Amino acid sequence: MAAQCCCRKAPGAEAAPARPPPEPPPALDVASASSAQLFRLRHLQLGLELRPEARELAGCLVLELCALRPAPRALVLDAHPALRLHSAAFRRASAAAAAAAATAATAATAEPPCAFAFSTPGPGSAPPPPLPAFPEAPGAEPACCPLAFRVDPFTDYGSSLTVTLPPELQAHQPFQVILRYTSTDAPAIWWLDPELTYGSAKPFVFTQGHSVCNRSFFPCFDTPAVKCTYSAVVKAPSGVQVLMSATQSTYVEEEGVYRFHMEHPVPAYLVALVAGDLQPADIGPRSRVWAEPCLLPTATSKLSGAVEQWLSAAERLYGPYMWGRYDIVFLPPSFPIVAMENPCLTFIISSILESDEFLVIDVIHEVAHSWFGNAVTNATWEEMWLSEGLATYAQRRITTETYGAAFTCLETAFRLDALHRQMKLLGEDSPVSKLQVKLEPGVNPSHLMNLFTYEKGYCFVYYLSQLCGDPQRFDDFLRAYVEKYKFTSVVAQDLLDSFLTFFPELKEQSVDCRAGLEFERWLNATGPPLAEPDLSQGSSLTRPVEALFQLWTAEPLDQAAASASTIDISKWKTFQTALFLDRLLDGSPLPQEVVMSLSNCYSSLLDSMNAEIRIRWLQIVVRNDYYPDLHRVRRFLESQMSRMYTIPLYEDLCTGALKSFALEVFYQTQGRLHPNLRRTIQQILSQGLGPGAEPSVEQGSAGADSEADADTPALLLGDEAPSSAISLRDVNVSA
Repeated sequence: MAAQCCCRKAPGAEAAPARPPPEPPPALDVASASSAQLFRLRHLQLGLELRPEARELAGCLVLELCALRPAPRALVLDAHPALRLHSAAFRRASAAAAAAAATAATAATAEPPCAFAFSTPGPGSAPPPPLPAFPEAPGAEPACCPLAFRVDPFTDYGSSLTVTLPPELQAHQPFQVILRYTSTDAPAIWWLDPELTYGSAKPFVFTQGHSVCNRSFFPCFDTPAVKCTYSAVVKAPSGVQVLMSATQSTYVEEEGVYRFHMEHPVPAYLVALVAGDLQPADIGPRSRVWAEPCLLPTATSKLSGAVEQWLSAAERLYGPYMWGRYDIVFLPPSFPIVAMENPCLTFIISSILESDEFLVIDVIHEVAHSWFGNAVTNATWEEMWLSEGLATYAQRRITTETYGAAFTCLETAFRLDALHRQMKLLGEDSPVSKLQVKLEPGVNPSHLMNLFTYEKGYCFVYYLSQLCGDPQRFDDFLRAYVEKYKFTSVVAQDLLDSFLTFFPELKEQSVDCRAGLEFERWLNATGPPLAEPDLSQGSSLTRPVEALFQLWTAEPLDQAAASASTIDISKWKTFQTALFLDRLLDGSPLPQEVVMSLSNCYSSLLDSMNAEIRIRWLQIVVRNDYYPDLHRVRRFLESQMSRMYTIPLYEDLCTGALKSFALEVFYQTQGRLHPNLRRTIQQILSQGLGPGAEPSVEQGSAGADSEADADTPALLLGDEAPSSAISLRDVNVSA
């Protein structure tokens, strides 16, 4: 059953005030300790102070709630050990808000926004968290009542915060809970010293909430089943630009604070913040890019006009873009994934700027999330494919409309190739290959982020589109699906029931029960997709790749090399070259004479190409212990600070005969890496060096940061060790 959002208007009588009808409770989420099923969250307000020198965030959270049953004993929220609660308080709603809440369930019934007072630092002690200042209103409570609270362990990625409530609380009576806290070394909050930015001028901070990290940003119902509107007031050091995933933002110069408001309900994981030396440039009528000054010209030139083209194509397919602005902020290489679909403000790693085709695909994927994932959200993490599979399908419909079917088929072939690579490594009976994955209590949902979520989910959605016989008719269905469920959270049955209702002729044909292709089997069977798309329209791009690969695996080698040298891969698309190199990687280790011939033919050429291509060639070098090109590996690692371009190489170096080389390079480059990344590489090196041997890192780089790294969205499958043969490059790490 779909969870009704907190701001959805309920039908009410026009006469005397009546209680709104009961709302369906949020879907049960084993990754949340919260009591979300007992309350309706109407709105949340945040007062935040950024303290980069202490690497600390001080916050005041005001939750506007209604109990769904009388006299709830306590409110339970998701929290984290990194979050220290200073106080909890209770405040009744004003008479006007209470009367309005009795007849409606809209955001308009929320209390007027409160102000926040930020303390001036005193000598020798840290200032307390912000204090709320509520506007005077008729019938308002004159003061807040303190509440008792306790924090209990929940999992290794969070805690439960239990706040005792007044015993006389009535059902549907609006009230506020005010929590003041500080958060230090939180997995959701990434603090960067100026040296870890491109400009090396100012500190930088960003949040990453997916999947369950935002409970260390602020106490919350940290489940995708619960959505609400939010507002925030943020105080930052002078000269630091602050952005949030909000529909409205202003800077109040006389107060020195930024104000934000998100008018549409969103789940907790989509509340995002970034602050640093950021400057804007318009790239379309409703879009701008934000980046550090030295990156802004490149970002602008690569995306100017393109984002509006993609948004317009998506609107033609799936209906109006509902979030107002679509802005993009480019983050330093420490950003732990490629991109994140925070509404109104996509976060994307700046490292991707040099790989044009990957940039295009990643941004279009995040554009697609505006409909699938942000507007309509999976109610539980066990069905992440409802966001990722649908967004991937929509992404490919947009690229087909914009760049043609051949390019879309090439990119799809590239991703499906990676899916089958994972399948061989994991085995066809791996539980993580299901679309409906069973999330066991205590397991971090981020471990479910894998290619099955994206590509097997895509194949199922593509199969549904083929059942109706016409992609345009299926576009119409998805448009109606979004319109029906926008700003709510859904389960798979909502999608499938809507599909069969929209296409009654298919329901009459019992397409959901076709032997071997049953909907239930799609969702719960392990292994590869039950059916894959016809990619023949991309054969003009994929055939040359296959032909070149066959040449390099043919005998005799000298004739093969001579024939291969006549094919100019410099004119290929990035996805063609990457697909060719992936095939060679799959065949590694190769005979040394083949590697030598490949190096003679391609090494210098590939050295001039983008990082997505270079890392694949360098992995071939490492996996084949080809020492003449090791200097290229060193140079690449010396220039890269991103997880996606460092971890795969260190994994390969430590599983082969080059462990000492890896250790040497790490010692020389660790000072330029984020502490979380240093910690991860240290773990890889420790495993590669054997028991009892652990490379040291710079003082202060481990310790407190190790927990943050453990809670970073997992880019490996399940509980795979960092030295697993599954490299990060095999996972589509765009959320």
